[in-house]
Amino acid sequence: MSLAGFLAAFGGGVLGSALGAVPAFVFVGFIGLIGVAVLASGGGTAILDHVAFGPIWAPSAGGFAAGVAAAAYAKTKGKLEAGNDIITPIFGTGAADAVLVGGVFGIVGYVIVYFLNQIGSPGWTDTVALGVALSAIIVRLIWGKTGVTGSCPADKNRYASLQSNPLMKIVMGLGAGLAAAYIAISVGADNGGATLIFCISAASLVFLQTGFSVPVTHQITLPAAYAAIASGSLVWGAVFGIAGAFFSDFIGCFLNEWGDTHIDPPACTIAALATVSFVFANIGIFSAIGLP
Repeated sequence: MSLAGFLAAFGGGVLGSALGAVPAFVFVGFIGLIGVAVLASGGGTAILDHVAFGPIWAPSAGGFAAGVAAAAYAKTKGKLEAGNDIITPIFGTGAADAVLVGGVFGIVGYVIVYFLNQIGSPGWTDTVALGVALSAIIVRLIWGKTGVTGSCPADKNRYASLQSNPLMKIVMGLGAGLAAAYIAISVGADNGGATLIFCISAASLVFLQTGFSVPVTHQITLPAAYAAIASGSLVWGAVFGIAGAFFSDFIGCFLNEWGDTHIDPPACTIAALATVSFVFANIGIFSAIGLP
């Protein structure tokens, strides 16, 4: 942690909130792809460490979380119709105060991830994903009016959407999980295999931003990559991919769907399954249940 880091995180938060949460996240994907290419070419990790996942663009700081905070604040000022609008660039609302709030939350995310990185063994979870989740919970507590888990009317089923199209969840979890596992193992952890998978999923959301119904996949592909690297198994990757598809929908119903600010289901899912993968590797489940 440094003064330069604080200043960069504020600047990243301003940029991220001005662009909007999802557009800023897409930028993370493209910048990360450049960083992985540089790493694979022998150029080191500077772009990944200091740009894509540093204080400026990391999803826990300026890359996404700042946009979530700015949107929630902008709603309270009548600048956005919904506090969970993570698509609209805040710059277009003319709300300079909301963009400043994004800058502050860039610093909040930077601090959260710093302290998460001091906890436990390296790799105990995906601290950036957990930082996104914790930042969003803070946002909900400050500006939301529905409580952390949202307010589901008594005549509604909180988990109704979880029951929709389970076959698609299985198919996407299996297919994207296997693809992610293969790429992660083939590229290797040292060459940024898991990061490459994440960045491909993030960059693909440019099509979502432009109005196409493309799937959100990073809650599938990144857990699959983590499990595949830890186990050396494509099948374990597919198992974690399917788990990611279903668990993300559960978190969406539990925390996000009935709330008035955005708590990101993919981030919660990635943090949870990264921890499960770490535990499985350390207590020998992956090696005890050897899968191809």
